[in-house]
Amino acid sequence: MRPFRTAVAGVSLGALALAGCGQGDGAAAPASPGTASPSASAPAAGFPVTVQAGNGAVTVPARPARIVSLSPSATEGLFAIGAGPQVVAVDDQSTYPADAPKTDLSGFKPNAEAIVAEKPDLVVLANDTGGIVAALTKVGVPVLLEPAAAKLADSYDQITDLGAATGNAAKAGEVVTGMRQRIERLTAAPRDAKLSFYHELDSTPYSVTSDTFIGQIYGLFGLTNIADEAPDPAGGYPKLSGEFVVKADPDLIFLADTKCCAQSKETLAKRPGWSGLSAIAKDQVVLLDDDIASRWGPRVADLVETVGAAVEKAAT
Repeated sequence: MRPFRTAVAGVSLGALALAGCGQGDGAAAPASPGTASPSASAPAAGFPVTVQAGNGAVTVPARPARIVSLSPSATEGLFAIGAGPQVVAVDDQSTYPADAPKTDLSGFKPNAEAIVAEKPDLVVLANDTGGIVAALTKVGVPVLLEPAAAKLADSYDQITDLGAATGNAAKAGEVVTGMRQRIERLTAAPRDAKLSFYHELDSTPYSVTSDTFIGQIYGLFGLTNIADEAPDPAGGYPKLSGEFVVKADPDLIFLADTKCCAQSKETLAKRPGWSGLSAIAKDQVVLLDDDIASRWGPRVADLVETVGAAVEKAAT
């Protein structure tokens, strides 16, 4: 079972919990330039700049030219804001964009010596595993700890932080504004139909409650999450029984385990009792991209669009 499948998207939305290039392939569309959030204490164009990250106030002395990203979400964000040319290495889970300099560095089991060997002047992490933040800080490497987002505002703030820390504040503002506008547009239409859904992290099956980042995305459409009634919410990532899902009989099923676990409408139908589920009978099983559905970077808007299209189809 992949790690953001049972925790909050740690490094890849961590693993679920569960890596774009510019504005392509669903990255936020350009909008009017924005400004850095209050987390930046100096203009992003001038260094040194101090950013408030998950590990406190981090001062970046000069515009970084050798960035190492050990967070797939951060990797997506860095490339979306135009910092791609500054990135020299990304972790083994950073699959997007395709031209990101992927290495065997791990965000789950970070090795300080291997990271330092890349001669970074900025490292971005989602988890402080094994005291890696202190280890890198001790040798003078600025580290931004940007943990898994708990809400959309966190996603926006982190992209803004990346812009401030890398000297790309204006572009980061454009990306955030584009994300906001696109998501607002996609969720603006009133919907009378009250639909229920099941989001599958893996075939165990683990799911997500409405308290999680992914669960809140569905909440934008007023959907009822069957996992909210799970006997044990398990910190927002309950392990459901097959019988529980059958009894709930959700109108929509969203599969975030199509890459990792090759799940589909056909594989669901082979599970005991599942062939009669309404979502399967009405062809309302939605195949998600595992990575997009488990990260909190610019492609969150793509997930919102996919969910919106499925809801519109089911409501007609």
